[in-house]
Amino acid sequence: SPCVFSTAAQQRSTGDECGPEDPRDEPKHPLSDCALERKAIKLEEQVRDLTERYRKALADSENVRRRTQKFVEDAKLFGIQSFCRDLVEVADILEKTAESAAEEAEPSNPNPTLKKIYEGLSLIEAKLQSVFAKHGLQKMNPVGGKYDPYDHEIVCHVPAEGMQPGTIALVTQDGYKLHGRTIRHALVGVAVESQE
Repeated sequence: SPCVFSTAAQQRSTGDECGPEDPRDEPKHPLSDCALERKAIKLEEQVRDLTERYRKALADSENVRRRTQKFVEDAKLFGIQSFCRDLVEVADILEKTAESAAEEAEPSNPNPTLKKIYEGLSLIEAKLQSVFAKHGLQKMNPVGGKYDPYDHEIVCHVPAEGMQPGTIALVTQDGYKLHGRTIRHALVGVAVESQE
């Protein structure tokens, strides 16, 4: 319903009918109830839309935060991966040297120096493996287990004498895992049925 504007001219012509009201209290651009309802509905839709966008932005930022945190944690765990690969090669050399010293230091050879060298190498090897374990680096022991292409690399096939085909019969080079992630595949020989 349209409102009538009160102006000074109307007040002069009507006299005292307008009363003591201040003409500045009346609205300058009145809107109908219907127009106000439409505007309110439109504003409510905008609020819902902005609220939904805000929730999505919060969820996205939380996902980015989680992914970044996971990336940082992985970098802490696996940042030493290439260093471990190099150190594993040193462990191989140490193990082979200890095995050679063990063969030479048998009871048939009375050389006490060789026996002490073997004992020292064995202690160093044990200490190295405990340091590896402390930092999450573990040697795989796949003999007797099933072949897994993610952990093992087949270098030969051997006759399955007393073993099920597909199981690992021998290891030519030890494999290692760092916190469950394979950093060096074990080189293995897999048992196969002999074809006669």
